[in-house]
Amino acid sequence: MWDDRPNSTKIKINPYRAKSDTLRVDRPMWDELTARMADVGMNQLVIDIGEGIRFDSHPELAAEGAWTPDEMAEEVVRLRGLGIEAIPKLNFSASHDAWLGEYAFMISSKPYYAVCSDLITEAAAIFDKPSLFHIGMDEETLHHQEQLAQVVIRQFELWYHDLRFYADAAEAAGCRPWMWSDRIWHHEEEYLANTPKSIMQSNWYYGDDFEFPAGAFDEPNSHARYVRAYETLERAGFDQIPTGSNWSNDTNMGDTVTHGNAVIDSSRLKGYLTAPWYPTLTAERDRLLTAVDQVAAAMPAETAPAAG
Repeated sequence: MWDDRPNSTKIKINPYRAKSDTLRVDRPMWDELTARMADVGMNQLVIDIGEGIRFDSHPELAAEGAWTPDEMAEEVVRLRGLGIEAIPKLNFSASHDAWLGEYAFMISSKPYYAVCSDLITEAAAIFDKPSLFHIGMDEETLHHQEQLAQVVIRQFELWYHDLRFYADAAEAAGCRPWMWSDRIWHHEEEYLANTPKSIMQSNWYYGDDFEFPAGAFDEPNSHARYVRAYETLERAGFDQIPTGSNWSNDTNMGDTVTHGNAVIDSSRLKGYLTAPWYPTLTAERDRLLTAVDQVAAAMPAETAPAAG
C-alpha cells in the first residue's frame, strides 16, 4: 500500500511495501494470529483493507485472491465470537493510496470523492457498523514519497477539507472516524485548530527512548516531537489510542503503555494499538505473534484473561 513502483529502493528495506496484484494473507496464519489475540484478551483488530476486499461498488480495485464482501462479513462475525471487534481501515493518505488504483491520480476531484464515499459506506456495512473506522492520513510528505512514481501532497485547507470529508462519510455510515496523528508533529497549531475533536487520534512512536532534554523539542525531526504529541493532544482534549510497535525494538509497546498512562487522562485514553507493519504471512509468524504477546505483557492484570 506504500510504494507504487515495483523497483522502488524501499523494497530492499521491506519487501512488502509495493502494491501487490495478489492478496498477501495466509489463512492459517490469520487464524493462528486471531486465536492468540483472543487468548490474551485483545478486543479489537484493525484490518488494513487496501486491495484485500473485492468491493461490490468498485471491484476493479481488488487484488487477485481478495475476499468477497460476504467472506469478510462472515469473518467479522467469527471474530466477534472470539470477543474481537473488527475495525475497517482504508488509508486515504496520498502517501499510502496505491490501493486506490487509477483513482489515486484523481485525488480531491469529484470522481475521487464519489469513490471514497462508496468505499467507506460499503466497508462500514460489511463490518456491520463498527464503532470505529480508521481513515489513515499519515505521512503525507515529500520525504515519504521520494521513491513514488506520482507525488501528491495536500496542504493547508485542502488537507483538512479532505480529512473532514472522510470523517463525515464514516460518521454518516454509523462509525466514529479514527486517524493517525503524525501531521501534528510539524503543524501543531494548524492541526489543533482544524482537526475535529470527534476524530479518534492515534499518535504513534516506535523508538526506545521516551525522555528527552528540553532543547530536543526544537529540532525539526527529533523523536521528542513524536512523543510530545501525546501530551499535546491530551491538553487539547482529544480522545486517544496511542500506538506502539515491535517494528524497531521489543520494548516500545510496554513503554508506550507506561507513557500513555502517565500523560493521558483515563477519560480520554481509549486503549492501545500495536502495528507490526508486516502482512499476515507465515514467513512473518514470529514478528506477528510477538506483537500480540507484547500487548499481553503490557495489559493491566485486571483486564488479562484468567489463567486456565
